[in-house]
Amino acid sequence: MRRGSRWGVGHEAPGSRSPLLPPPLPGHTGCPWPGATGCQAPPSRRLWPSPSAAPPPGRRGRAVPGLCRARRLSPSAAMASLLPRGAAAARRRLLLRPAPLAPGPVRAASQALSAALVRRAGLVGGRWVETAAAFPVQDPASGEELGRVSDCGAAEARAAVRAAHEAGAERSARLRRWYELMMENKEELARIITAENGKPLREAQGEITYSASFLEWFAEEARRIYGDVIPASAKDRRVLVLKQPVGVAAIITPWNFPSAMITRKVGAALAAGCTVVVKPAEDTPLSALALGELANQAGIPAGVYNVVPCSRQQTAAVGEVLCTDPLVSKISFTGSTATGKILLKHAAGTVKRVSMELGGHAPFIVFDSANVDRAVAGALASKYRNSGQTCVCTNRFLVQKGIHDEFVEKFAKAIDKELHVGNGFDAKTTQGPLINEKAVEKVEKHIKDAVSQGASVVTGGKRHSLGKNFFEPTLLTNVTTKMLCTQEETFGPLAPSLFQSSAIVLTDFSSCICVCTTGYFYSQDPAQIWRVAEQLEVGMVGVNEGIISSAECPFGGVKESGLGREGSKYGIDEYLEIKYVCFGGL
Repeated sequence: MRRGSRWGVGHEAPGSRSPLLPPPLPGHTGCPWPGATGCQAPPSRRLWPSPSAAPPPGRRGRAVPGLCRARRLSPSAAMASLLPRGAAAARRRLLLRPAPLAPGPVRAASQALSAALVRRAGLVGGRWVETAAAFPVQDPASGEELGRVSDCGAAEARAAVRAAHEAGAERSARLRRWYELMMENKEELARIITAENGKPLREAQGEITYSASFLEWFAEEARRIYGDVIPASAKDRRVLVLKQPVGVAAIITPWNFPSAMITRKVGAALAAGCTVVVKPAEDTPLSALALGELANQAGIPAGVYNVVPCSRQQTAAVGEVLCTDPLVSKISFTGSTATGKILLKHAAGTVKRVSMELGGHAPFIVFDSANVDRAVAGALASKYRNSGQTCVCTNRFLVQKGIHDEFVEKFAKAIDKELHVGNGFDAKTTQGPLINEKAVEKVEKHIKDAVSQGASVVTGGKRHSLGKNFFEPTLLTNVTTKMLCTQEETFGPLAPSLFQSSAIVLTDFSSCICVCTTGYFYSQDPAQIWRVAEQLEVGMVGVNEGIISSAECPFGGVKESGLGREGSKYGIDEYLEIKYVCFGGL
C-alpha cells in the first residue's frame, strides 16, 4: 500500500490537477488548493515549502505541504485552525473547502434538520465533490423529499479509490476524537437517521450510541495489534511475524443501520491502518455524509475516509469499480445474500479479501421449560426492532406444543399494548414506517400466502392508516414450513408462529436453512441450553436474550449468511495481512 507523507496526504505530481479540485487562484498556476504540491508561487507565499517539511516546533497538528497563503487567515489563526481543539476550530480547517449544504431547509415530517451536519456532495480525498446529476432522498414516513444528493458514478468511485490509496491513516487518537464528536452531536445525527430511515427517534439515538461505540472500541484496539517472535529451528536465524494493513477497503453498507454499519467496518479498517471508500445505500446517504463531516472535524487525514453516494441507477457501475479496481484490496459488504454473491464474483477477478454480512432468517425457539414472560419480552425486542428490518430480527417462531398457546396469547397482548405505529419523530412511536412501498408489498405477499394455506391472523395483518409505508405489527399462527414466511426473510413486522411437540424437531428445523446469522432460544434447562447452543448452525446465539449485539462481541453469520466477523478483537483481523520475516545470517 503506497502512503503519502505523514503530514500531507494524497498529493499530486507538480503541474497536474484533478478535475475534482477547484481552479487555481490567479498568479498561482498549478496550485490545486488546498493541500497539494503543485503551487508554483514562491516559497515565501506558502505555509511550508515542501511535502516533506514538518510543522513548526511545538505544533502537533498536521502541516499542509505547499499550501498557498493566498486564501489563508492570519498566520496565528491559520496555525490554530490546523489544531482540532474543538468543533469551531475544526470548521476553520484549511484542509477542506466549505462543505456544500443541502439545498434549502431540510425537513422531515415538519421537523427541520440543522444544516450543520447535512451534506449533499460526495467526499473524495478530503474534498466535497458535487456532480452534475443528483438523486432525491425521501422521508419514508411522509414521502417528502429531504433533499438531493450528488449522484456519483464510476469516475468518482475511481477518484475515491486513488485518494484512499495515496492517503495515510493516523489511528487511535483520531478515532477517539471522532467518537467524541459523534457523542457531542448525538441528537442531530439521530434526527438525520429518523428523517431518512424512518425509525423512531429513541431507536435512532440508540443506534448513534451503538455506532459511536465501535469507534471507541477500535481506537483502543489500534494499540493492540501485536506481531510475534517465533523460536527458529536454526541458530543463525530469527523468525518474526508482522501484521500490516491490507490497503484500501471498499465499504458497502445498507439502509437499515445507516450509521452503525459504517462505523463497525470503518473503525476496524482505520484502526488497522487501512483507508476506506464508503458506498452508502441510496435510501440513506445523509448519515454517511454527516459522519464524513465529523471525520474532517476530528482530523482524519484527507483521503482516509471517502464517501461516494449514488442512485440505484449508478449502483451497479460504482459497485463494479469498487470490486474490480486493482488498488482496492478489501471488500466489506452488508446486504442481501443475492447481492453478496454478485460482489463475490466481481471480487474474484483480483482475488480480494472479502467479508460479508448477509441475510438473516433467524429462528426463535421457545421450549417447554422456558419462562414465558421473559420469552415474550425477548420476542418483542427481537422481532419488532426497526419495524422488523434488521438481519438479526427473528423471522420464524418455533414454539414447543406444551407452551405454544400461552406464548401466542401473551405475545399478542404485548404487541397490542407495547407497540405504537407512527412517525418516528413522535415521542410515543415504537414502530416507524418501512423503508419503501416495495418492502410493504413483500410483507403483504407473505401474509397473503400464509393465510391462503391455512394460517390465522392473531393481530395486525394489513397496512396502517397513517400511509402507504406503514404496516401493522402482525402475528400469525397455524403456520407451516411450506409457507413463504418460513422460507424467506420477510424483513418486516411479521411474526409467524409454528409449533412442534418435539424439542429435537424444533432444533433440527431451525438449522436446516442455508441463511443463518443468528438464533435465539428460551429454556431453563442447563443441559438443554448447552446442547442447543452448540447444535444451532448459526454465527451468533442468544440464550434467553432477544438483543445480543455489542462492540466487544464478534458479529457475523455462517453458510450463506456471510464471511468473516465484525466488531470485537477479531474484527480488526479482517483488515490485516500476516507477514512472515526470516532474518538469517546472524
